[in-house]
Amino acid sequence: MTINSDSVPVVEGNGARIPLVGLGTWDLRGRTCARVVEQALRLGYRHIDTAEMYDNEREVGDGLRASTVKRDDVFITTKIWPAHFAPPALERAARESLARLRLSAVDLLLLHWPNPQIPLEETLGALVKVKREGLTRTIGVSNFNVALIERAVRMCEEPIACNQVECHPFLDQSKVIAACRRHGMAVTAYSPIARGNARNDDVLMRIGKVHGKTAAQVSLRFLVQQHIAVIPRTSKVERLTENAAVFDFTLSPVEMTEIAGLAHGGGRLLDWSFSGQPKWD
Repeated sequence: MTINSDSVPVVEGNGARIPLVGLGTWDLRGRTCARVVEQALRLGYRHIDTAEMYDNEREVGDGLRASTVKRDDVFITTKIWPAHFAPPALERAARESLARLRLSAVDLLLLHWPNPQIPLEETLGALVKVKREGLTRTIGVSNFNVALIERAVRMCEEPIACNQVECHPFLDQSKVIAACRRHGMAVTAYSPIARGNARNDDVLMRIGKVHGKTAAQVSLRFLVQQHIAVIPRTSKVERLTENAAVFDFTLSPVEMTEIAGLAHGGGRLLDWSFSGQPKWD
C-alpha cells in the first residue's frame, strides 16, 4: 500500500504546515533508522521527526536522500537539547544538527524540554536568531505547560508554530491544547499510541472492530480528528502502513467522548526527573 502523498492532510500553526501523520524516530539507530525513514517516505509519509538527543540525525538525512523524495516535499523537525539553551550553544547546536542532516534548513526547530536554569527570554532570542538566519523555517517548543506557553508567546519576537507534547487517549492534555490554539499554535503528539499500550485497550479494540480498524489506528484517529499531528515511532514496514491509514474513517461524537474518558491521573508515560521538569497541567 502506498499513501497518496499529493493530498497529505496538514495542520497549520503560525506559518507551519505540518503533515498530520509523521514518523517519530526516537530510539531508531544506524541502518535501521535510515531504512525506516527511506521506506516511510517511499510509502508517502511527508513528516519526519528527529532530535539532537536521538543521535540519529545523520541517519535521518541518509534516509531522506535514499528515498529520492524532493527535499521541499518533506517536513523535517529537529530539537535542541536543554543543555544547549544558552544563546551561543543553541546556535552552534542548530548548525551541527543541520550538518548531520546535511540540510541547509529544517522546517521546524524545537526547544526539546524547558530549562529553568537559563532565562527563557535568552533562549527564545537565540531561537529567533537562527530562524532569521535561515537555519529553520519555523520555530516551536516541546513539553511546555500552559504557563510556559503564555510566557513564551509574550517574550518571543517570532511566531511560535508548535508545541510537541506527550498526547494519547490515556492522558488529558486539553488545557495545553486549548492554550496552544488560543495562540494559533499547532500541537504535535509524541507517543500517540501510548508506547503500544493502546493496542490492547478493550475500548479502543471494540471501537476499532466497528470500523474495521486496529486499536492503534483508533488511538491515532482520535488525535488527528482533533487536528493534532501524530508522530508514532516504529521500525516495522507493516506498522508504517497501518499508522498512516487513519483518514478513511471517522469516529462518532459518542466514540470520541468515550475515548476521551480513558484519560486518567497515571496516564503520563514520560516524566523526566531533571530540573527542567515543568509542573504539568
